[in-house]
Amino acid sequence: MYTAGEVAERIRTGQVTSREVTEELLARIADDTQVHAVVEVRREHALAQADRVDALLAERGGVVGPLHGVPVTVKDCFNVAGMRTTWGNPAFAEYIADRDAAVVERLQRAGAIVVGKTNVHAMLADFGQTANEIYGRTNNPADLARTPGGSSGGAAAALAADLTYLEYGSDLVGSIRLPAAYCGVYGLKPTNGLVPMRGFEIPGTPYLPTELPALSTIGPLARSAPDLRTALRATAGPEAPYSYNLRPPRHDRLQDYRVGVVTDHPAAPVSSEVGDALSDTIDRLARSGAKIVNNWPDGVDANEQAEEFGRQVELFFALHGDEDSDLTAADVRDLDQRRMQARATWQQYFEDVDVFLCPTSFTVAFPHGSTTIDGQPYETQVFWIAHASLTGHPALSMPIGHTPAGLPVGAQVIGPWHEDDTAITFAELLAG
Repeated sequence: MYTAGEVAERIRTGQVTSREVTEELLARIADDTQVHAVVEVRREHALAQADRVDALLAERGGVVGPLHGVPVTVKDCFNVAGMRTTWGNPAFAEYIADRDAAVVERLQRAGAIVVGKTNVHAMLADFGQTANEIYGRTNNPADLARTPGGSSGGAAAALAADLTYLEYGSDLVGSIRLPAAYCGVYGLKPTNGLVPMRGFEIPGTPYLPTELPALSTIGPLARSAPDLRTALRATAGPEAPYSYNLRPPRHDRLQDYRVGVVTDHPAAPVSSEVGDALSDTIDRLARSGAKIVNNWPDGVDANEQAEEFGRQVELFFALHGDEDSDLTAADVRDLDQRRMQARATWQQYFEDVDVFLCPTSFTVAFPHGSTTIDGQPYETQVFWIAHASLTGHPALSMPIGHTPAGLPVGAQVIGPWHEDDTAITFAELLAG
């Protein structure tokens, strides 16, 4: 399976046309009867756009951008003009967006062709599974009896099943990273606020930018770390009048990285399959010459921060949802201060350490409908993704191997604030 970058290069060098690539991808989507990841396509529009970028290349030698002619998909919570945005809720089954989300606009500006949308869990309300009453259930391509994760399960499964070349998802409680780990692809939760959220709102709800504390982020999923970088560069940066600074990677050689490492915790004990793959990865890192720094950052109580994240999620829905809350102004102030303190503690750690490596989840993909996993409560999936979600630091999941049964194993790489490319470059180098 090609990465998005490889497809873009093949199109630019004339090895294949965008029309051919797009037609082949649409045919694979149409033939899929098992994974059920892509839930809506716009065939004629996609082919017309492919013809347009092919003509630009043939007639003028012009390349639209780094994703010139590459067919991609986006999660069905992003508005795409003329397509349905359902959030997996029958109440929105016929809602048609009249404007593209900011990330869709920017992907298209980079030359990508948005051919369709991928499945979500109903109202994005499950981080471990992807199913809804409109489109049904998405399956894990590695084992159809197992979950692809949620709520971006359709996104990760589409990549793993070769039904798209690049995806865009959302992550509040690990909804990019967990599906990426379970399906064996890459998924990035960018630094909070780095990618604009316009066009990612419940259908019929007007978009208004906000400066209230927000845990939710949106980011790319891909088949390689370089594709994450390309997608992030194409989509990052708030809309006017705001600005940001995305810093370059700290190092370009694996041996120069200082890597914090934790492989297990009593609150979310990793399975032997996950632990073995992570240990092998750390051994490879040590052989490369990278400096290994064991244990959690000074001042971080991992269990306490994971529990704090749960309280912050309650605040998030009080501020951004329609759920009743008994939180007072003093509670909100205290919660915000605790979140900022956690961020400061991690950021101080990153003054001496470049990235932090740990599990994405304590387990691999589990059977559909599970309420307990490897003897642990369902919510245990949240533990390892909670810390970067709490602080807003960039965090990506990358594949590091497979179990004897062929199930993917993922590891999580957390990077410094607004140094997303340090985490991406580390993952790229580690993948070899």
